[in-house]
Amino acid sequence: MTRSESEELFTRAKKVIPGGVNSPVRAFGSVHSAPRFIERAEGAYLYDVDQNRYLDFVGSWGPMILGHNREEIRQAVIEAAQKGLSFGAATKAEVEMAELICSLVPSIEMVRMVNSGTEAVMSAIRAARGFTGRNKIIKFAGCYHGHSDAMLVKAGSGVMTSGVPDSAGVPIGCAEDTLTAEYNDLFSVERLFFQHSGEIAAVIIEPVAANMGVVLPKDDFLTGLRDLCTKHGALLIFDEVITGFRLGIGGAQEYYGVTPDLSTFGKIIGAGMPVGAYGGRKDVMELISPSGKVYQAGTLSGNPVAMAAGLSQLRFLKAHLEVYDKLEVLGDRLRNGLREIAARYDAPCTVTGVGSLSCLFFTRQEVVDYQTAKTADTQLFQDYFLWMLERGYYFAPSQFEAIFLSDAHTKEEIDGMLHAAEAFWTNRK
Repeated sequence: MTRSESEELFTRAKKVIPGGVNSPVRAFGSVHSAPRFIERAEGAYLYDVDQNRYLDFVGSWGPMILGHNREEIRQAVIEAAQKGLSFGAATKAEVEMAELICSLVPSIEMVRMVNSGTEAVMSAIRAARGFTGRNKIIKFAGCYHGHSDAMLVKAGSGVMTSGVPDSAGVPIGCAEDTLTAEYNDLFSVERLFFQHSGEIAAVIIEPVAANMGVVLPKDDFLTGLRDLCTKHGALLIFDEVITGFRLGIGGAQEYYGVTPDLSTFGKIIGAGMPVGAYGGRKDVMELISPSGKVYQAGTLSGNPVAMAAGLSQLRFLKAHLEVYDKLEVLGDRLRNGLREIAARYDAPCTVTGVGSLSCLFFTRQEVVDYQTAKTADTQLFQDYFLWMLERGYYFAPSQFEAIFLSDAHTKEEIDGMLHAAEAFWTNRK
């Protein structure tokens, strides 16, 4: 594959953009390569500036559950844009979006639109603190909740890839009320509640940890968290920026049958447009300004073009729940295929996932938390990533990110990817 224009663009970008990218997850530094600069996308495929075609397993980091450039969504965006790009005022579309989210997610009684997942998490935590009158928050090692100061403590995603557990520029005072527990370890949570009795406002968690690879909750873990929060008067916040409307129309909370007090959502509710939302119990959300004492604002929140895109996608999913059945079948095909290959070649791999989310960890250990995820061989991942990329398969350039499937993928395309994956191990023998 050619990449001369991508390399030229990266050289130019590094002169004017930190690291040459506008988000660390786009950097190919951990795989020692230059990022591919994408020109367009259609269905399950990306096309770069050098006219290479890739079967896409990133999906703009999750929101493209129906595939790229879906006609219904594109048309909704065009029609909305023709009326104006932004008003900074109330619109019918944001009311319809709020009503739709409340109808689809049982725990959501009120919802506020924001502009990103990071903003949604930051606002939900502020709401929890305002409601409880407490300051401390429990998060889990390896879970990523955006780049606000208080959440960059043992975070996953790009922070995990770079090997920097915390960030420079975050004052100690901003993070001192953030307590860290171990994913899938209820005792570590109980211990923090005991040590900080009456001080913990909320527990925030990715119900499926999808920023240290994909790590599934053990059977009793989420229900145990619900019980602990209820017992100690703390709020349970589900960060569904990745899992919301992806594991099912009601998100991970519907999939696992656990009801949080607050939830955060991200780009999937905008079909890839920059957007986020947080919502939950009415008695908590009514504290948000202007109706209550917890201040939160966003001049361009509820952007009409983003609302049009998101309404089109969510309405389609609501009317076509069979999409989730298809994604479950494709996900099982991908995971089982990778496991069979690993078994045939005695490859040091563990495959995790649920529904349309998967991860191929280059470790023999069962991956259940941050520590076991970090046993993965990142050099072996780099070799695999570059092999697959050269053959037209586009995965996230990090061991610790998810594989995303969309309605646009087919069984035949999954099988083709598995054939290329098997060739990688054959070539290493």
